[in-house]
Amino acid sequence: MTVLIGIALTLVLAGGVVVVFTDDPQRQAVTLSVYGLLMTVLFLLLAAPDVALSQVVVGTAIVPLMVMLTIRKMRGNR
Repeated sequence: MTVLIGIALTLVLAGGVVVVFTDDPQRQAVTLSVYGLLMTVLFLLLAAPDVALSQVVVGTAIVPLMVMLTIRKMRGNR
C-alpha cells in the first residue's frame, strides 16, 4: 500500500507541475480536472472517502466547468 501511495504522490506532484506550467487557460482547466482526479485517487488510497467524494465533485467537475464557462463568457464579450 505504501508503494501505491508513493506512486500517487508522484503523479499528484507531476500533475500540479503540468497545471502550473500550462499557458492556455482552456487547457489549464482540463489539466486541472485531471489533477483533481489524481487527488481523488490519492485520497482514496489514504482512506479518506468523504474527502475523495468532495474532490470528485468540486475539483474534477465544478471548478473546471466554471473556469471554462468564464473563459467562454469573457471571449464572447470581445
